[in-house]
Amino acid sequence: MGAEKKWLFTLFSTTIFSILLLLLYSISVFSSPRLFPSLVQHGLHSPPAFAYYLFGGKGDKDRIFRLLLAVYHPRNRYLLQLGADASDEERYRLVLALKSVPAVRSFENVDVIGKPDRFSSMGSTHIAATLHAAAMLMKLDRGWDWFIALSALDYPLVTQDDLSHVFSSVRRDLNFIDHTSDLGWKEDQRVLPIVVDPGIYLARRTKIFHATQKRLMPDAFKVFTGSPWVVLSRSFLEFCLFGWDNLPRTLLMYFNNVMLSEESYFHSVICNSPEFKNTTVNGDLRYMIWDSPPKTEPHFLNGSDYDQMAQSGAAFARQFQKDDPVLDMIDEKILKCGRNRAVPGAWCTGRRSWWVDPCSQWGDVNVLKPGPQAKKLEETILNLLDDWNSPSNQCT
Repeated sequence: MGAEKKWLFTLFSTTIFSILLLLLYSISVFSSPRLFPSLVQHGLHSPPAFAYYLFGGKGDKDRIFRLLLAVYHPRNRYLLQLGADASDEERYRLVLALKSVPAVRSFENVDVIGKPDRFSSMGSTHIAATLHAAAMLMKLDRGWDWFIALSALDYPLVTQDDLSHVFSSVRRDLNFIDHTSDLGWKEDQRVLPIVVDPGIYLARRTKIFHATQKRLMPDAFKVFTGSPWVVLSRSFLEFCLFGWDNLPRTLLMYFNNVMLSEESYFHSVICNSPEFKNTTVNGDLRYMIWDSPPKTEPHFLNGSDYDQMAQSGAAFARQFQKDDPVLDMIDEKILKCGRNRAVPGAWCTGRRSWWVDPCSQWGDVNVLKPGPQAKKLEETILNLLDDWNSPSNQCT
């Protein structure tokens, strides 16, 4: 009898062990990425792709990682930067976080700047950092169509399937850039004062230097201003970086000593260029709430702003406090994603559950499945394009 019990116990243990192995195998099948990524197709007959420059400063590692997951798609290219004030350890932890995302590991479309330039949000080094990022993205990937810069304070209001679907019907040489030649109070407070950005000289000082005198308005070109948040075409950025005339470099030297030059540099280059001035769509596709008169930065958004924000038809919103509950509302109601997971799109084929990331497996990454927010963004784009030829939209 004792031998029989021993045999039954062995049989029971073996059965349980086999069930556990089968369960573990099932989990690995559902959670493991495909060994070979889907082929990403680029060109006019494929959905557009975007190059994202995501930047922040000291303590922004988690915000940058969350923002990346919110705008991630295998077809896009991403360059992440934590400013010079962040530690090497923080950059290293950001890289480790990226390695935990199966799609990022497989498609290898996310890079982190290891030795960032020092830049000031008030000076010209911000433009220098943006141009540097654009040049790196061009070197890393030749397939993207538009460049988008987002800070750690930003967040999307559409999925990447939504964005790519809507932009599929947009001319790929168009630039979404809010601009005007009516400088108003900015002429006396932003353009005429001469300032020096200490980041140019790698100084530890963070505040810009102000000269005692002001300069006259230039007569060789016209100064334009507007929102610093832009969506720029690849062709225009190639002109800015490898320009076949001196206009981009001439304006870069001028705006080197202008406060908040990101509000004027791209605007002035494109509107003074005969080749590109008719490619401007006068809108920044952002949702923001400003004081009256406006301060340097807009209000911080919260849950009370959600309904208006979701109905705005904007592609992105700013600015948000770190881990504000309204970000969870956007994740749940608009992006349909879980915490520390990429926003699911048509490319994600994994089983959806609380313990399995649907984007840990994928199919054809060139297929899109837009959601309800795509319709709102499409209406915004159509309204902007309808006003394309109006006087308010022209570089005048």
